[in-house]
Amino acid sequence: MRSQINPSILSADFARLAEQAEAVTGADWLHVDVMDNHFVPNLTLGLPVVEALGKATGTPLDCHLMIEDPDRWAPQYVEAGAESVTFHVEAAAAPVRLAREIRAKGARASMALKPATPIEPYEDLLPELDMLLVMTVEPGFGGQAFLDIMLPKIRRTRELIAKHGLEVWLQVDGGVSASTIEQCAEAGADVFVAGSAVYGAQDPAEAVRQLRAQAETVMSAAAWACGH
Repeated sequence: MRSQINPSILSADFARLAEQAEAVTGADWLHVDVMDNHFVPNLTLGLPVVEALGKATGTPLDCHLMIEDPDRWAPQYVEAGAESVTFHVEAAAAPVRLAREIRAKGARASMALKPATPIEPYEDLLPELDMLLVMTVEPGFGGQAFLDIMLPKIRRTRELIAKHGLEVWLQVDGGVSASTIEQCAEAGADVFVAGSAVYGAQDPAEAVRQLRAQAETVMSAAAWACGH
């Protein structure tokens, strides 16, 4: 069972994005946080930067859209080069249609849940997704402390994925570090977004390797991963 580590460029040096993208050699994806200052109280980057990043790195882009009207904008991020696009269910008008459109354009479709949003009402949507993102902080800013009250939600989401026999990845984002990644892996996560834990390290590539090793050690013994 292999974990996936997705460094978040929200914690990188924006003046050197291409160089920072290459600093995380061995990462599975490069996580790109897109914020519009409406859905969340922060403004980051958009389509032109995603397109430029896609040309500057061979690491696939995992775009997390914390924006209003993802039904309109998400497909454009696939066209800009993102190979995985995550929209927030709280902002989507037609999440099933949107997930299918993202997939039809050739990218992986992912749906995110804010901390207060339960997974249970969206159980029937799981077959439409390639990944489900459980936010472990309130979206909007990097560097926040991990909310351990999200661990039961991660477990419940993993149970629902298993219940339907799906191969949906379960991603966590927010406060993921050497001190929290094992808890997330034990609860059922297999894709981990890490910002300052990677880009704040002296050797970002080594930080990626260490986080992966921690997660995989736990996953190899986790009940949910047996036979997964």
